[in-house]
Amino acid sequence: MADLKKMYTTILGDHFPMEMKISFDDQTLVYRKKTWKITMDDGTVDERGVRYGENPNQEAALYELVNGNLALGGCTFIEPGNGLVSGITVDDMLQVGKHPGKINLTDVDNGLNIIKYLVDRPAAVILKHNNPCGAACGDTLASAYDKANRADRIAAFGGAVIMNRAVDKATAEALSKNYLEVVCAPDFEDGTLDILKARKNLRVIRIKRIDRLAEFEKHRFVDFKSLIDGGIIVQQSAVNSIRTVADLKPAQTTSKGTEYKVEREPTQGEIDDMLFGWAIEHGVTSNSVLYVKDGCTVGIGTGEQDRVGVAEIAMQKAYVKYADIVCFDTHGIPYADLVLEIEQGKRDKADKEAIDAKTKEDKAGLPGSVMISDAFFPFRDGADVGIRQGVSAILQAGGSARDYETIEACNEADPKVAMKYTGQRAFKH
Repeated sequence: MADLKKMYTTILGDHFPMEMKISFDDQTLVYRKKTWKITMDDGTVDERGVRYGENPNQEAALYELVNGNLALGGCTFIEPGNGLVSGITVDDMLQVGKHPGKINLTDVDNGLNIIKYLVDRPAAVILKHNNPCGAACGDTLASAYDKANRADRIAAFGGAVIMNRAVDKATAEALSKNYLEVVCAPDFEDGTLDILKARKNLRVIRIKRIDRLAEFEKHRFVDFKSLIDGGIIVQQSAVNSIRTVADLKPAQTTSKGTEYKVEREPTQGEIDDMLFGWAIEHGVTSNSVLYVKDGCTVGIGTGEQDRVGVAEIAMQKAYVKYADIVCFDTHGIPYADLVLEIEQGKRDKADKEAIDAKTKEDKAGLPGSVMISDAFFPFRDGADVGIRQGVSAILQAGGSARDYETIEACNEADPKVAMKYTGQRAFKH
């Protein structure tokens, strides 16, 4: 029988070339494979590339753009010397832990893709399998991480945390209480590494250019998708153009000669959550619906085929996560462990009933949240899912032939629900 544990701890190695060139007509981009010389505990030096790909039997390599400046259709793409993940050096790997694999690196990359829109205040994003499971802003980095973690303690287990401020001791203490795969920040204050290194398998990565992420906001990169027949689809990366209240559009439409308009305007707090939520949307696999509140995700629905379904999934996840955090705050254990102890006769079922009742009464914290959809609602049923849970505002692309139905749903709600359009969608596949 195969040693399954060894499968996950083995460094596969790869046969990819040290240099790769991609030509667009007369423009040639030169990429160099990234390897790191790691000093082992016994003093020997081992040169390594990416641990392995998405699975332990898939070779993988990381390449950094080292030469060439691609310009197509009036768009200038990322230039050499701007490496973030591909620019990580040995000195930036403050603790290697288990050598990073492809998923670790792409989680960090997508975290940067999100957090580049959240540079104005401390922010933390926790990712699993290239999707955020919790994201938040806060007055301090420690509070931002705590909010992101509490949004989904279950999925955060084994996650990658990306932060946009130097890690201080308060944040390091909070991070050290959880099992995490990767912690990434622009820097780490004195004494924080001693706290984090208590988790010897944790990968601690410093990316100094995080403090200059705003420079990346308007730049595009070339996005490649390889097909099973060897073909490749090439596209420009997405850019988030919804950055201020001035970018939001009124929710109004005309259908069969009748004009429809949402009657309530959003508050400043709801606008802030709209802009925050739309930034998070750019890192979530479509179809997706988010619920956000006070600069923090409440529920994240990802990768569903229909919009009403993903609205329901985000809502259901909010209920599961809310019950879990209430249980943890009350009893110091996860909700799943509480259920198990009740089944084993170690606890009274009244403990679970109390948590379930509070979760139902509070509607999982969804009342007052803002519902974010990465594309338009083709019917009002998707928006109705959130409205029934008490969302106070909705942000969506707009542009459906049935926009009037969703506008009516907002106006019929008690209290009335505000809604704005983006005029753009944020699909990610």
